[in-house]
Amino acid sequence: MPVLAAGGGCTRMVDVPTLETARLKLRAYRPGDFEPYAAMWADPDVVRFIGGRPFSREQAWTRFLRQIGLWQHLGFGFFVVEHKATGAFGGEVGFHELRRSISPSLEGTMEAGWVLTAPLRSQGLAEEAMQAAIGWAAAHGTGERLTCIIDPANAPSLRLAGKLGFSEFARSTYNGMPMVLLERHR
Repeated sequence: MPVLAAGGGCTRMVDVPTLETARLKLRAYRPGDFEPYAAMWADPDVVRFIGGRPFSREQAWTRFLRQIGLWQHLGFGFFVVEHKATGAFGGEVGFHELRRSISPSLEGTMEAGWVLTAPLRSQGLAEEAMQAAIGWAAAHGTGERLTCIIDPANAPSLRLAGKLGFSEFARSTYNGMPMVLLERHR
């Protein structure tokens, strides 16, 4: 789906790619994705290691719009995860640069992230989706490395990061919470 991108005083259209795996389609956000998106971010299990508090509908809307805008301004972003067999919204995976107040800084890197809805967890789908997203980033991304931050208590995400080739390079705190900072070279 094309979105406008600004750069150097001009505006251009950016095509958000569609990636397919054996079981998933990774695609641009659509207006109809918002209701399941808001429900996902209101799930206490989803946010347990991502801030710890369920999102209000307004907070989910702000994040939803941010995810769409990433592509316009950075040329990369997050994808909606769609389950091919059912067509169901299944979460999001991809990259952002949030200019976080964290040390060491992650600015200038594509920071990876992933979250799936409850019905799609524990089936290897996050790994499948992120492998596709990382493949796209290798060919089209920016910077020398990909990064991610994970709560040290989030063992499943730390295991997945390791499978994806990320390794720890620092420990820090973010918003008062301990974090493991990981990287992999593009």
